[in-house]
Amino acid sequence: MGIACAQAEKAGADYIHVDVIDGQFAPNLTVGPGVVKDIRPHTKLPLDVHLMVVEPGELISPFVRSGADILTVHFEACANPLALVNQIKNDGARAGIAINPDTPLEKISLLLDKLDRLLIMSVFPGFAGQKMIKETLLKLSEARQTIDRLELNLELAIDGGINPDNACETVNAGADVLAVGSAAFNNSRTIEESLSLFQDKLSLLSR
Repeated sequence: MGIACAQAEKAGADYIHVDVIDGQFAPNLTVGPGVVKDIRPHTKLPLDVHLMVVEPGELISPFVRSGADILTVHFEACANPLALVNQIKNDGARAGIAINPDTPLEKISLLLDKLDRLLIMSVFPGFAGQKMIKETLLKLSEARQTIDRLELNLELAIDGGINPDNACETVNAGADVLAVGSAAFNNSRTIEESLSLFQDKLSLLSR
């Protein structure tokens, strides 16, 4: 995994996005703090850890100690989202909130000025390779308008089903950060080839 992260950095990635799933908040079971600790020496990129777990508060400090630079917790898993955001920041990391496709943006409107990142899920958490739920682009666009109107300093990210064919669409809708999984890490292309496809598509936006 460390080698893949180093390859992604060389290919032009801005972050290493690490999905953490506990098998309870969402199906599947993935990595723990030890894996993040193993990754850390292989890349200078910020490690962006996405906690899809039912008790995120218990994992914040272990992941920060292991090298996480950004920690994003799910609004749906938080009894007190603001307390967790403060906990993340007090531990020395940047703080994000993620919302599932069926969670209205209004639910987290009062938190926006406290966040470093808002992550819009364009699939339901659990498994890689899902197709993007197109309706979430409307939520992404709404979030972009709200962030700009309030002149907030936070990144707007999208995660789920992102590929070279819809990358421009997500950026046009307002995304600053695209979390890419199976479209970059797959058996049909190298990581460099996969990210080059994204870069070629996105370069059209600046012309």
